[in-house]
Amino acid sequence: MRTYTLICIILVISLYTGWAQEEDPSTPNHQRQRNQQRRRRVPIRDSKRRQKLRQPSPIPAPTSNVPIYNGEDTIVHILQAVLGISEPAPSYNIIPAKKGHCMVNGMAMYDKAVWSPKPCVTCMCSNGNEICDETACPPLTCPKTEIPTGECCPVCSQTVLKKLPHTLEEMDELLGKEEKNHEKEKPKAKVPKQKKKKVNKRPQKDNTNDEEERIQEERRKAYEEEEMRIEAEERRKSEEEKKKKEELEKKKKEEEDRREEEVNRLAMERKQRERIEQGLEDDDDDEEEEEDDDEIDDEDEDYNLRGDVFRVSRRRIPGSRRPTEIHHPPLPPGCFISEITVSCSNAKLTRVPPISDPDVKSLDLLGNFITSIPKEAFNGMPNLERIDLSKNKLMSTGIDPLAFKSIKNLRRLYLDGNLLDQIPLELPSTLEELKMNENKVGNLGEDSLKDLKSLVTLELEGNELSEANVSPLAFKPLQHVTYLRLGRNKFRLIPQGLPVSIEELHLENNQIEEISETSFNHTVNLNTVVLRYNQLEETRIPPLTWIFHKNLESIDLSYNQFYQVPSFLPKSLLHLVLIGNQIERIPGYVFGHLNPGLEYLYLSFNKLENDGIDPTSFHGAYHSLREIFLDYNALTSVPDGMEDMRDLHILRLNNNKIKTVSPNCICSAEDEGDSNIEYLHLENNHINTREISPYAFSCIRSYSSVILKPQKVK
Repeated sequence: MRTYTLICIILVISLYTGWAQEEDPSTPNHQRQRNQQRRRRVPIRDSKRRQKLRQPSPIPAPTSNVPIYNGEDTIVHILQAVLGISEPAPSYNIIPAKKGHCMVNGMAMYDKAVWSPKPCVTCMCSNGNEICDETACPPLTCPKTEIPTGECCPVCSQTVLKKLPHTLEEMDELLGKEEKNHEKEKPKAKVPKQKKKKVNKRPQKDNTNDEEERIQEERRKAYEEEEMRIEAEERRKSEEEKKKKEELEKKKKEEEDRREEEVNRLAMERKQRERIEQGLEDDDDDEEEEEDDDEIDDEDEDYNLRGDVFRVSRRRIPGSRRPTEIHHPPLPPGCFISEITVSCSNAKLTRVPPISDPDVKSLDLLGNFITSIPKEAFNGMPNLERIDLSKNKLMSTGIDPLAFKSIKNLRRLYLDGNLLDQIPLELPSTLEELKMNENKVGNLGEDSLKDLKSLVTLELEGNELSEANVSPLAFKPLQHVTYLRLGRNKFRLIPQGLPVSIEELHLENNQIEEISETSFNHTVNLNTVVLRYNQLEETRIPPLTWIFHKNLESIDLSYNQFYQVPSFLPKSLLHLVLIGNQIERIPGYVFGHLNPGLEYLYLSFNKLENDGIDPTSFHGAYHSLREIFLDYNALTSVPDGMEDMRDLHILRLNNNKIKTVSPNCICSAEDEGDSNIEYLHLENNHINTREISPYAFSCIRSYSSVILKPQKVK
């Protein structure tokens, strides 16, 4: 009873205190009205918001509520998620993939591009979706299998683990089984009675010890005999398997010889018959041959390919009524076949294996020690569409000029990580994708890429190319190339004569100091330019460089030498990346001419201060900006203009020197609607969370979107 009375008294006092504060005459009338208006905005507006806040947040939060005091000494409890949230570090590789492309480890892969992220797995980009297929391994019937080093599929193990007895009970069980088997095998016979002999009696203790020693000795002998028996059984089985294998090979060879003789005999008879009949054939014979062909086609459809040998092709020998079966030799050790793909990755090969199978369309020779490619290397695989020779020891002098010429359907050729100093000669005109990254290519002449009219993707990163050894006419034969990577070379200028059809250009990690006005004059389809890790300044980009481009949407100028956001940006620009420069200022109206407007602006790791940003800095982008990264700068307060960003979703202001968050810097007092902000980062500043106004984040739909903890305040 006393407890209930005390609770009622406390409630009456709290109500009286609140009524007295509202009627405080020291507070101006207009101030009280404004406070009441804001208090009406803080509560949850509808049932959906109420349900959303009731749901448990998946993001961990601190364990205690931290009260925040306003100027009127009233306590306002901010939700726990406001003070801290565990979120992984942001990725600053933010050039988006174009529609139909795939982002893989920070690289935009062209549609239909094929790559191998790890051994035994092949991936392909299909309309923006990454589709990976793991190599199918053939079924094995052996009791134990193992996967050799550098191979994908298991093979039959040559060793059989023996389960030998380790405990005394197991030894007794094994000994009992051996005695039973021995008794079954031993013929029954009468046992003659033996005369009893006098035995000197010994103490019971000695007899017990002798008996135990005798039993242990017998068990040890039985254990050794069992080991010897198992080893002898294994040797016998291995010898039998070896003999069976030799017999099978012998029979197979005899069968092939017999068939070859039969084929030759039939061919001779056919020739003689043709000579006699003077090349005339009966209609009945034609019908029989057609029926035979139908039977052969049906057999071919039902034919299943094994993983350790090539398929058996049925081909018609001239002069014979029925086709003959041609058996292809087995694959080299470390190779396997799956449908139309032969994989020999990391198989320690020193040359291209002699494969003869017209059905093979993909050959994987990655990670071997191949040094040369002779003229006839791929003659047995005329229908190849993809060859991967990456990470070998190939040199340009070791590749025959006609090595790839005979492959009429070749579309993808990967030669990354070799020792090549020039583009291979006489490449087929059907080639669509050529990768020669991490080589020693130091020259691109006028004829280096001739006849490659179908080429779509060309990658030459990590070579020794520069404007001095790349001819202005080198890219002229490329009529359909859209994806060009020339990063990690020695360019000081943008290469001349870029293809008209190019859409993505990657020139990161070069030594580019200047961009001329004519560098991109003819690249009207250009969509993405990556120039990070160069030596560019804003004064080295002329006004007419790309300002009139209608398709250029993404520019990455990270880690250069810019002191301010460059002017004369393309009108169609949507993504601008300037991370890791020395930018101190965002000029006014620098984004004013963009149409439809900038959406993503990344300025992390610069030297921005508040006096370098003003409301006119974002003029023309207030309605379009969706993400702004201003983290790792020198800001002391939230920049002006953030409250007017109508479509802003992510705002990063962490790791600055911000000390206060004013009530109207994020949420505008004039705007009654909710903000679209999903993530607001303010951690690692100098903010005292107790001094934050209770209305600073009132426009944000969920308090879990605000990250305040930790701070650099004692």
